[in-house]
Amino acid sequence: METIIIIVFLAGYLAITLEHNLKIDKLIPALAMMAILWAIIALAHMPVFEVNAELRELEPTHIDEILLHHLGKTAEILVFLLGAMTIVEIIDYFDGFATIKGYIRTKSKRKLLWLFSILAFILSAIIDNLTATIVLVTILQKVIKDRNTRLWFAGMIIIAANAGGAWSPIGDVTTTMLWIANKVSASQLIIHVLIPSIICMIVPTLLAGTKKEFSGQIEGSFEENGPKSKFGATMLYLGLGAIVFVPFFKTITHLPPYVGMMLSLAVVATFAEIYSSSKFSISNVDDGSHAAAGHHSPVHHSLSKIELPSILFFLGILLAVAALESLGYLFNYAGSLNEAIPNTDIVVMLFGVGSAIIDNVPLVAASMGMFSEPIDNPLWHFIAYSAGTGGSMLIIGSAAGVVAMGMEKIDFFWYLRKIAWLAMVGFVAGAIAFILMRDFVIHV
Repeated sequence: METIIIIVFLAGYLAITLEHNLKIDKLIPALAMMAILWAIIALAHMPVFEVNAELRELEPTHIDEILLHHLGKTAEILVFLLGAMTIVEIIDYFDGFATIKGYIRTKSKRKLLWLFSILAFILSAIIDNLTATIVLVTILQKVIKDRNTRLWFAGMIIIAANAGGAWSPIGDVTTTMLWIANKVSASQLIIHVLIPSIICMIVPTLLAGTKKEFSGQIEGSFEENGPKSKFGATMLYLGLGAIVFVPFFKTITHLPPYVGMMLSLAVVATFAEIYSSSKFSISNVDDGSHAAAGHHSPVHHSLSKIELPSILFFLGILLAVAALESLGYLFNYAGSLNEAIPNTDIVVMLFGVGSAIIDNVPLVAASMGMFSEPIDNPLWHFIAYSAGTGGSMLIIGSAAGVVAMGMEKIDFFWYLRKIAWLAMVGFVAGAIAFILMRDFVIHV
């Protein structure tokens, strides 16, 4: 039966990895894999266990209890992401991100490279690397007309956005997973991973700045189109501030992060409704007339725009990995891996390389079931760094890369030839910085 479980998981994993080749959305194999794995466990009456992190052992439990436990943990992540996505869409409803374009005044390609890299690094830490990439590539398309030049900029935005997301508990799905699972705290994650992430961004940007593609000036003139709404700038700063507030809320109240995110969403939604011309209740969609009017509500509009396929994908993959964890496979695999490769730094860096080839979400989900180190152990910080930045080495290795690939029609092999080596140098440089800081500077 163990063989069947592994085959189902690997087949589902392969289908997720080959999403673009099979032309099947990755949420489909993720959901199917999850349902089939738990069905096999139930029908075969396989024993399930809960990992006791303190005792580092497996404790027998009932399938209903362990499934409810994993569903609760997964729901915390999904509700958190739903809130964050809705706030970002509300900002976009008021065209708040157009405010960022106002900061772009130079025509020097090298200065623009640094400007976009720094913006990607900072924005991704607040609104996540996927959204930051969408925003900046959209701005890029309005600022730079030459497509070849734009491709280079898009590649560097991917590297900077992934680096920026790695050090923030709200900057990447994987760091959010580690944060919500109490593997890392916001303050310690920033202390340990911020400098390596900065190095991971700066080194490739410095190297790229020496290339001829970033020399000279861009052609054409900037379009002086301000935000469509006079409330754009206000909603941008309010929305970003509301998202940044969440880690502070968790620290003060010790409540799960999704509670703080719901409070932030309520505040942002209130101002959105006030600023909107619509005057009806957010929750009133009982009949057709309300549904029609609902289109003009910034909240309804934003809820209709969020990436529900991504939410369902996370549900499937996290509960599928939870099935392997409940059977004790991940716990036992971690022991075998530690025996084969005693140096955990090498193991974690291999995770980073692996996240470029396959999705980093299941990799991090698996690592949480494999290792039982306490909160803020350097291992978790290194996993956050590696999984977050390693995906930049291939364009399909991160959500930021995939969305940029779609927006600019970037060729896989072009990115492999031109950008991948820059991402790899940055990844290794940041990893070395992390290890040196951990061993010689920060003592935990």
